[in-house]
Order: sequence, then C-alpha cells, then structure tokens
Amino acid sequence: MPEKIPYAITRYVNETNGLYGVMNRRLAQVPLFGGTDYSLAEMANCPWAVPWQRLQQNLEEFPNLKRWFDTIAARPAAIPSYEKGKDISD
Repeated sequence: MPEKIPYAITRYVNETNGLYGVMNRRLAQVPLFGGTDYSLAEMANCPWAVPWQRLQQNLEEFPNLKRWFDTIAARPAAIPSYEKGKDISD
C-alpha cells in the first residue's frame, strides 16, 4: 500500500472539487457536455464522476453534475459497465 501523504490528499480533493464545480457550471447551461446529444465528451468526462465517493466529493453539492451522472448511469449500455466496476477496489 502506498504511503498516504496528507498534503497530497488534501490538494487532490480540493482540485477535484474545483473541477466538479467547472463541470457543474457547464451542465447548468446544457444537458450534456457535448450539448444536447450524447457524445465522446460524455465518455471522456465519466471517469471524473463515477468515483465521486472515493474522491471525497458530495454530488449533492453539484446538482447539475449529479443530474448528468444519473442520466449517464441509466443508459442501457452503461448499466453492465457500472456493475462490473463495483468489483474494482482502491
């Protein structure tokens, strides 16, 4: 197990929080990152949203990002992927 460095953890958590804020503001303007259609932008941004708990984030603080995440997670093609991902540990 790698050494946990508190400064690095705090910095990463804060940086992630800022990035989630940017994503949330974008999603206040459009339903999806790519605009109105599901696109590569959704696929590229999804890895930032999926591990929100592990990244010490609270999606309730980012309602637009939460709405987006729930929309993506409900896609038929995404459901089996998320199920498989549950088996991946830190």
